[in-house]
Amino acid sequence: MVTLREKIILALVALVVFGGAVAAPFQYDDYAIFADPAITSAGGWLDVWSPLQTRPLTYLTFWFNFQTGGNSAWSYHALNLAIHLACCLLLFDVLGRLLPRRTAFISALLFAVHPLQSEVVIYIFARSGMLAAMFCLLSWRCWIMERRWWAVLWFVPALLAKEECAAFPLFLALMPGARSQWRQIAAMCGLSLTAGVRVILATKAIAGAGSGFDAGVTPAAYLTAQGVAIFRYLRLFVIPWGFSVDAALQTNLAWIAWPVVGGLAVLAWRSPYRMWLIGALVLLAPSSSIFPTADLSADRRMYLPMIALCAGAALAIERFKPYWVIGLLAVLAIARVAVWQSEEALWSEALERAPNKIRPRLMLARVVPPEKGLLLLEGAKILEPENAAVYAEIGRIDMQRGRYMDALMDFGKALAIRPGDARALNNRGVALQAMGQTETARADFEAALRADPCQFDARLNLKRFDAPATCRYSDEQRRIMGR
Repeated sequence: MVTLREKIILALVALVVFGGAVAAPFQYDDYAIFADPAITSAGGWLDVWSPLQTRPLTYLTFWFNFQTGGNSAWSYHALNLAIHLACCLLLFDVLGRLLPRRTAFISALLFAVHPLQSEVVIYIFARSGMLAAMFCLLSWRCWIMERRWWAVLWFVPALLAKEECAAFPLFLALMPGARSQWRQIAAMCGLSLTAGVRVILATKAIAGAGSGFDAGVTPAAYLTAQGVAIFRYLRLFVIPWGFSVDAALQTNLAWIAWPVVGGLAVLAWRSPYRMWLIGALVLLAPSSSIFPTADLSADRRMYLPMIALCAGAALAIERFKPYWVIGLLAVLAIARVAVWQSEEALWSEALERAPNKIRPRLMLARVVPPEKGLLLLEGAKILEPENAAVYAEIGRIDMQRGRYMDALMDFGKALAIRPGDARALNNRGVALQAMGQTETARADFEAALRADPCQFDARLNLKRFDAPATCRYSDEQRRIMGR
């Protein structure tokens, strides 16, 4: 069994490595938290449980953060950090019941400090992955203690935090003696299936969800790309360098990536570490198989698989000098925390490592001076001349500079490329309103709401015309809202 001294050391190490996250700003989708009336209203703790909300438990924690800390980023980061510490301690406790104590301690330290954990710990909107992992660990603990139906119950909040933990029952099925517990495994698989169907229905019902039916990529194309994504995750685990918040995948290498991943799986199956290495791939499967999302690769998806991957790695390195490895990983993770301290640094890094991707240019253009932003967007126009988002961002900068007529032309180009785009309609309405054309502006705001009933900015702008403003957001809509 683990000791209190080891738990204290583990918690202190994790705090030293990721404690700087508390000083980080909001990033990317984090701003959508303040656009959600279910989070910002006092009674929103009930609204987050609406039928189309696929991660209600996660949004309940956002509601708690807003009600207690408002828009202070440090309180959101502090809760993220607390959840990470809880996961580290729970993993140590669980592995301490399965492995030698020293091996379990090394595993938990790897989990606590690996730089692959940086994105999910520091990115507030990625909290769902940590919450799901925490409840899966509680479920796993009960499973080991032979409280199998309690394990089933703990799996319910894991799914309510993030449905991507759906493969966790299959991970438990890899454990010795699991065959005799088929009823509990079957019950958990039934819960996973229910959560999966609910997500599919939600993404089908919501325009612009960014995943499922509206991901912009077919299941076959997504599956093809995931061989490259999985290889990238494994490479970052072994060689933790080259991180990016918006990584570019060389999908043309998929023909070789999947055979390599398959070969590694075969070798893992024949090795003494097969439960851990195969288990990590099983836990990764829901987010890296056929259910498509707009982001082909995201480091935050590795948080739950890391509970198995770190155990396998500890068994492999414990005979050498594991604490030197852990120290190096800690230094690299601290460097990652420093990058996340600035939106400009984060997206500059993403642009440097993926110069042909559009999103890093769009995001960086929002946080740099207007002149530099326009240069970035001119480069984006060369890369994708028919991308409506590029012209919408140029229009935003023109409005910022008071050039409303130019902004109208930019938004018109965006709407010509993507007719009926809710954000472009709203932005054009803002430009028209600034020029005194209030009735035309009202028509654009109303058109934006017809295109997307939860377009927050249009709703906010229509308040000036005493328009009703009632709407509930789903997590998929928040993903595409940005700022």
